[in-house]
Amino acid sequence: MTSRFIPYATTPSRLMGQLISDFCVLVWTTIWVLVGAAVHSAVSTIAEVGRQVEVGATGVSENLDTAGSRTDDFPLVGDALARPLRAASDAALDIAGAGHNLDTTASWLAWVLALAVAAPPILFVAMPWLYLRVKFARRKWTAITLARTPAGEQLLALRALANRPLAKLVAINADPVGAWRAYDADTVRGLAALELYSAGVARRL
Repeated sequence: MTSRFIPYATTPSRLMGQLISDFCVLVWTTIWVLVGAAVHSAVSTIAEVGRQVEVGATGVSENLDTAGSRTDDFPLVGDALARPLRAASDAALDIAGAGHNLDTTASWLAWVLALAVAAPPILFVAMPWLYLRVKFARRKWTAITLARTPAGEQLLALRALANRPLAKLVAINADPVGAWRAYDADTVRGLAALELYSAGVARRL
């Protein structure tokens, strides 16, 4: 946690808040992924019906076409018998085509509906969470980097003078501005630590 590359605070309360938020986002995302999967599964049953219709109708068409071909050999009535069989075979092929279209459309629709149901609530929570996490990580990285140089420590102390509550400033030194101007090492270190704490770093690195 003390590394500037780890996007977590080292202050206990802030770290706990981050872990709780991570857990909540994970649970929220998992719930909506499961809802999306349920929607996909429900719509996919329609696609399965389409596949079954396609397979069954194709088999019927093949059988009728085979029967029509065999009746052609019957003398006198062969052509009369084969014609309706071939027509029925063509009709079965049309049904198979409709089943294929149903399969294709339902399969595509299953993914679209699953994403439409799951994505908005996930993004609604995940995008602000990600924005805040990236913002925190950048601030922590910058603060720790500055704290590792004397001039950076001076800058952190100056930011503390400008941003931190007065009560916390005078707790470090009764005259924090004067001590900072005089380059008092203990005061500068204390002010910098105060600014680091506000950035989620519990101690000076």
